[in-house]
Amino acid sequence: MSRISVVLSLLGRGREALVREVRDVVVVPWRGLRSRGPLGVSLALCAVLAVTGLHAFQQTAVGADVLRVVSEVRADQPLWLTLLRTPVSLFVPAVDLSVWGGLPRLFLAFALAELLFGRARTLVVAYAVTLAGTLGARVMIALGPDRLGLPGSAAHAVDTGASAAIVGLFAWTAVVLRAPVLFVVAVIPTVMGSFADPGLAGREHLVAVVVAALLGVVPYREWAVRRVVAPSVVSGR
Repeated sequence: MSRISVVLSLLGRGREALVREVRDVVVVPWRGLRSRGPLGVSLALCAVLAVTGLHAFQQTAVGADVLRVVSEVRADQPLWLTLLRTPVSLFVPAVDLSVWGGLPRLFLAFALAELLFGRARTLVVAYAVTLAGTLGARVMIALGPDRLGLPGSAAHAVDTGASAAIVGLFAWTAVVLRAPVLFVVAVIPTVMGSFADPGLAGREHLVAVVVAALLGVVPYREWAVRRVVAPSVVSGR
């Protein structure tokens, strides 16, 4: 009987945790979107437009040259140049990857964080995890493959795109909200892919997840959720 009680108690706690996560990850953002309309996800929409616009511009001869000058990031560059180009490089898709497949994840990652925590925090976290991945790659290249780093040839690889920001925003949101299902669905596949293909991009994704998780530990969860939850949501009406 005691074992049955323990199992029922665990099931009850699991159900409560799932209901809480659905509320925080689905209900609260949805109500925020309904109350604020497209302005509530303006940053996410701008991010999608920036990526698609820069992708189209990149396909032209002039655009490719311009973006090479203003957004191309490599580990063999001076650090000041990397810091200068990183904000633009975040929205320039990698040449060897399809841009269209990543747009839904880009929009969801930015929109969810924006609705829950606001534009400023979302943009700061997206930039922070992207920069952390870029700088982390420099450290790993300096370490070399013999010390679990990256080969020197990786220093010449062009490093652009929003993939680190996307997985970082999902990880940050999941940790702040204590949402394990979101983490498993939106972050773990990328982490597993990074271990399966431990190249430059994979290592940067791992660094982005770690940094995002550390940022998410900052204890402002209750403040963040209450900031967007209307009294009717709390009362359940």
